[in-house]
Amino acid sequence: MATELYMPKNGMDMEEGTIVKWLKNVGDKIEKDEPFMEIETDKITMETESPAAGVLLAKLYEDGAVVPVLTAVGYIGEPGEKIPEAEASKTEAPKTKAQETGASTAKAGEKEGYDVAVIGGGPAGYVAAIRAAQLGGKVVIFEKDTVGGTCLNRGCIPTKTYLKTAEYIHHIEAAASRGIVVNAEHSVDMPKVVAYKNNVVKTLTGGVAGLLKSNGVTLVNGEAALEDATTVACAGKTYKADKIILCGGSKAIRIPIPGVEHKDVMTSDEILDMEIVPERLGIIGGGVIGCELASAFSAFGSKVTIVEAMDRVVSMLDKDISAEVDKTLKNSGASVNCGRKVLEIKDNGGHPVIVTDNGEFECDKVLLSIGRAADLGCLGKLADQIKTERGKIAVDDTMKTSVDNIYACGDINGRIMLAHSAFKMGEVAAENAVTGSAVKCDLRYVPSCLYLSPEAASVGLTEDKARELHPEGIRVGRFNMAANGRSVASGEKTGFIKVIADNKYGQILGVHMVGGVASEMIAEPTSLMQMEITVNEVAESIIHAHPSYSEAFAEACADCLGLCVHQPPKRK
Repeated sequence: MATELYMPKNGMDMEEGTIVKWLKNVGDKIEKDEPFMEIETDKITMETESPAAGVLLAKLYEDGAVVPVLTAVGYIGEPGEKIPEAEASKTEAPKTKAQETGASTAKAGEKEGYDVAVIGGGPAGYVAAIRAAQLGGKVVIFEKDTVGGTCLNRGCIPTKTYLKTAEYIHHIEAAASRGIVVNAEHSVDMPKVVAYKNNVVKTLTGGVAGLLKSNGVTLVNGEAALEDATTVACAGKTYKADKIILCGGSKAIRIPIPGVEHKDVMTSDEILDMEIVPERLGIIGGGVIGCELASAFSAFGSKVTIVEAMDRVVSMLDKDISAEVDKTLKNSGASVNCGRKVLEIKDNGGHPVIVTDNGEFECDKVLLSIGRAADLGCLGKLADQIKTERGKIAVDDTMKTSVDNIYACGDINGRIMLAHSAFKMGEVAAENAVTGSAVKCDLRYVPSCLYLSPEAASVGLTEDKARELHPEGIRVGRFNMAANGRSVASGEKTGFIKVIADNKYGQILGVHMVGGVASEMIAEPTSLMQMEITVNEVAESIIHAHPSYSEAFAEACADCLGLCVHQPPKRK
C-alpha cells in the first residue's frame, strides 16, 4: 500500500505550510528519512523527511502551494503501485470527523489485525498508542469524540485557560499598588473568553492528532467496545488485536437527589461552554474542580457559593493547604460552606435553590462538582469477565486486568485520576503490551496541583498520614513565602512550603506548598523523593538560585533540622 507524504505539523500553532520546492521528481527513488521537499512556515524554512523508502509516485501539490498541516502532498511506494483514486483524480470526498483531526483512518469494511488496540484517546490512551508505535507495534486507537479526552477538551486545559484569564484580572486589580495607572474599568466578554479557550483546545487536540499520525497510529472515530478478548467493535466493524489497552476515561457524576435535572444545573462539562457570567453561581463540591472554577468565576464577577459535605475544602490534600485555599476563596468574595449535606435542588421562580441540612442558597446557575466516575462502556461483551472494584477496572501494577492480554490505565482504573499519572500508566501498559515485559507503574510520588491565585501543590504523605504511618516520629519543617525575597518583590506573600521527613533518616515523606508557581516548584521535591534524597542533603548540599520561589523549599528542609537561616528559631 502506498505511503502518504503529508504537510507536517511542526509546532502546536502551525496550521499550514508552503511548499518552497520539491527535492525529488515523480519516479525518483527516496530513502527512509531522506528529505523530499522543502517547506516554509511563518517561523522557519526546513526540509521534510520521508517516512518510508520507495519511489515518489505522485505529487499532489506543486512548488509554491500553501497546504494545511496533515494534508497529503504526495505518495511514495513501489514502482507502478497505485495511489488512492480520490487523490489521483484530485477530487476530495467528504471528510469524516477523524479525518478532520488529521489522523489516518481504517478503510471501510476491512477487518485489520493489530499488535495493540487502544480504546480511548485521552491522556492515557494517546500516550499508550504513541509509545506502542515507538516500540514497533502496529497500533489502532478508537476515540468517540475528539482526541485529548477530558483533560484537553473539558478539564485541565480549559479550566487553566480560564484561570489564566482570572490571573490577568487579579494583576489589573493589583496594578495601582505598584504605581501603574489603570484608567479603564475591566469587564469580561464571556463569548470571547469561551472562544479563546476553544482555540487553545483546538490547537492542542490538533497537535495530539498530528502526533498520532506522525507515529503511524491508525485513528478510528466512533464509540468502541470489546467484542471478545482480542476483538474491538466500532461503528459496525470489528478490529483484531493481540493486546488491548482500555483507556475509556471518566464521566461527571450527577448526584441522585430531587431537582438535579433542573435546567440551570450543570456539570463541569457544560459550564466551560457557558457564554454568560451568572450573577450567582452555586457550586456543589469543594474539591479541586469546584475550587478552581469558583476562583475563575469569582474573578469574572459572579457571586460564588460553595457547598461542601466534608469539613474542609480539598479535603484530600494536607490540612494546611485546605486552610489556605479556604482563605483564598473567601478573600476572592466566595462564600464557603463546609459540613453541609445537599438534600435537594428546588425551584424558586425559575431559579435553582440548593437545599442543605443547614440552610438554603438561591442561585442563577448551579455547578455539580462532586467528582468523576470511571466510564466502563468500553467493556462491551466482557463486562462480566473483566474484574472491577467499586466501579473501576481492577489492575495490577503492570496495568494488566484480570484478562491476560487486556490492560487498563488512566481514570478507568481509578488509581489516581490525574492526567500526568495517566501518561505514566499509558507508557507502562504500552511497553508491557508490546514487549511482553512486566514493568511496574510506580505511583508513589504523583504531584497534585491546584491552580488558584496563589497556586497550591502537594506530593507524598499529608502530615496526618505521615504521623499515622510513622509512629516512631516525624519532623515537620515550614517556611512562609512572606519571608521569601522573590515572593515579596512579586507582591505574592501569601503561602508556605511544608516539608515532612522521618525522624530516623531524614527521608522526605511529603511536601505541601501554597504560593509562587507551586505547580512548577513541586517538580523538584517530586524528583528528589523518587531518588530518596534526604532533607539533610537538600539543606546542606543543593544550592538554589536567589531570589527564587524554589529556595523556600530548601529553607523548609533546613527547618526540619532546626537550621533555617531566614526565619527565627523555633520555640522549644
